[in-house]
Amino acid sequence: PTHLHHPSSPLPRRRAATSASATLAHHLLPHPRLRLATAASSPRTGPRRGMSAIRSSLIDPDGGALVDLVAPPERREALRAEAEALPRVRLAAVDVEWAHVLAEGWASPLRGFMREHEYLQCLHFNSLRLPSGGLANMSLPIVLAVDDAAKDRVGAAPDVALAGPDGDDVPFMSLSYVEIYPHNKEERIARTWGTTAPGLPYVDEAITPAGNWLIGGDLEVLQPIKYNDGLDHYRLSPQQLRDEFDKRGADAVFAFQLRNPVHNGHALLMNDTRRRLLEMGFKNPILLLHPLGGFTKADDVPLPVRMEQHSKVLEDGVLDPETTIVSIFPSPMHYAGPTEVQWHAKARINAGANFYIVGRDPAGMGHPTEKRDLYNPDHGKKVLSMAPGLEKLNILPFKVAAYDTVAKKMAFFEPSRSQDFLFISGTKMRTFAKTGENPPDGFMCPGGWKVLVDYYNSLQTEGATAPAAATV
Repeated sequence: PTHLHHPSSPLPRRRAATSASATLAHHLLPHPRLRLATAASSPRTGPRRGMSAIRSSLIDPDGGALVDLVAPPERREALRAEAEALPRVRLAAVDVEWAHVLAEGWASPLRGFMREHEYLQCLHFNSLRLPSGGLANMSLPIVLAVDDAAKDRVGAAPDVALAGPDGDDVPFMSLSYVEIYPHNKEERIARTWGTTAPGLPYVDEAITPAGNWLIGGDLEVLQPIKYNDGLDHYRLSPQQLRDEFDKRGADAVFAFQLRNPVHNGHALLMNDTRRRLLEMGFKNPILLLHPLGGFTKADDVPLPVRMEQHSKVLEDGVLDPETTIVSIFPSPMHYAGPTEVQWHAKARINAGANFYIVGRDPAGMGHPTEKRDLYNPDHGKKVLSMAPGLEKLNILPFKVAAYDTVAKKMAFFEPSRSQDFLFISGTKMRTFAKTGENPPDGFMCPGGWKVLVDYYNSLQTEGATAPAAATV
């Protein structure tokens, strides 16, 4: 695919409220999985997950092979005809995003929306048992909810057709050997988020309004899923990413998950990671800059704006286009902290990354009803170091970076001169962008900052020209 680094044409913009990126970045720390000698187990301490050697080639996908659930071209006409005769289940937009995740193999070895035995393993153990006896990490349920009417339509049928959310009834995928089982929403929410507090964005979007039943089965998609939003060339599948890593001769791939604009603190840690990997003996480490492209909460920066901002970061030379691949990760966002960060790491294994950068409060958010973080900000990286099924992935945790007022750039925080460092909050950065005030020099590249300012200006212009609401 062309334009792996950045698009050459203007990107469409979805209007939405937005929040700025987190202002903390993290510096590479020693980690147990980076030890070259395997440590012995101890009855008191348990097994230490050292490595006998750091892998110098692409990592194997979970289950040994990437799942591909897109029907081959020669089968599509027959599959479409078969689907026309099946009971219909209509998908919500988030369901389509999960179908995309499944179809391309991000969730390998999972081959469809979860049946009950898979759902229970995921919910209670954060993993799936492989036929070999090993474990594959799977911390988020990938399930399809249906209401009573859809359950009645399916009845005892072994297969169903899946139609999109846009109103037409044309099936574009199918589920085979289906199983329907109860959707205990309270248990799912409590085990995934560790709370049932009101105001959890994904819960409000995709669980509360969903049906009281779950339907699982083997998925087959009639053709590759496209969004026709000007960004499809960024949506590289795990296989396409692996092919690109091979083409570039990568001997290490380090992934950086994000859902916010890139500031220079992020770039600092990514560039420092590459430096450290070179010092460790790797010859050609490649950065996978991998923004999340599915559902995000209303005040996050919209995906088209983020992609345009990332493009400017590369154009301005903050990151090296020759050693960086920018691609969209199609998953929806849960904001489920340590539970969700396992999913983010596991999916990057399937994409071919053997190093994963984790920082402060990954996949976290503020508590929806209290003035505090929902999760301990250090627990995400700790959980990744112990999570079942992630042993083969090298976890790269980082320490805090902030704006150095003396050096006038983002730098790694030094407690001995803490008075010299400025922590620019997300609220402050949004205020800068909304008012057109520039942040301190060195906080973000000028081109990337202009994208954010233009976006906020467009929202203000929209608000100023919108007609007044009618009153009754």
